[in-house]
Amino acid sequence: MSEIALIDMVALVWFLVMWNGYTFFADRVRQDRLSLLTVMKKHRAGWMRQMLTRDNRIVDATIINTLMRSVSLFSSTTLLILAGLLAILGSLDKVQALVQDIPFVMQASKGAWEMKILTLIMIFVYTFFKFAWSLRQFNYSTILLGAAPRPEEADSDRAEDFAKGMAEVIALAVSNFNRGMRAYYFALAALSWFLHPALFAISTLWVVAVIYRREFRSQTLGFLVGVPATKHDMDSAS
Repeated sequence: MSEIALIDMVALVWFLVMWNGYTFFADRVRQDRLSLLTVMKKHRAGWMRQMLTRDNRIVDATIINTLMRSVSLFSSTTLLILAGLLAILGSLDKVQALVQDIPFVMQASKGAWEMKILTLIMIFVYTFFKFAWSLRQFNYSTILLGAAPRPEEADSDRAEDFAKGMAEVIALAVSNFNRGMRAYYFALAALSWFLHPALFAISTLWVVAVIYRREFRSQTLGFLVGVPATKHDMDSAS
């Protein structure tokens, strides 16, 4: 630890506090407020109710498979990134010499570099687990799709409970995928740590601002709010 500068440790603590703090704020404090996740949750409830009225559910299966392909792509990409980071860890001297020739790069010890790369590895390990769990939850939703009540039962209490339950499973899958995507944003901020810890701290704050704006203040959110939904769908998702 003596090889690692205090400013690096402070920047790392700042990074972890900002990441965990925003996650708690977005997923706990603001979970009942207007956001991309809450608005889409209401539309997913409407989707499930429409699914129950269809005898042929190929469209619904196609939508879920499309979502699963997106998760699979990021999951595979994460494994490639992890392999690259492990390769860098094995040839650290060459990489360190290359980067430190760049102007304005803060000189750091080998121990500090190892800590930075290990931090990135841990971020992408976390990301992979989130994507893998999201993929499994989407798989569960395809099983539920096959077990959905027939259209003539769409107005029954059982069908109503089934639609709510399936919408919740998909919502959990989307939530895990969203956390994995956030980790990608924060990993990009962590790349600036190799240049300077102060830049790392500023980049972390900038990432939080970008994610907050996209989830709570974006034009996309405004358009999604304007998409009509039936009152029954809105009430059942609340």
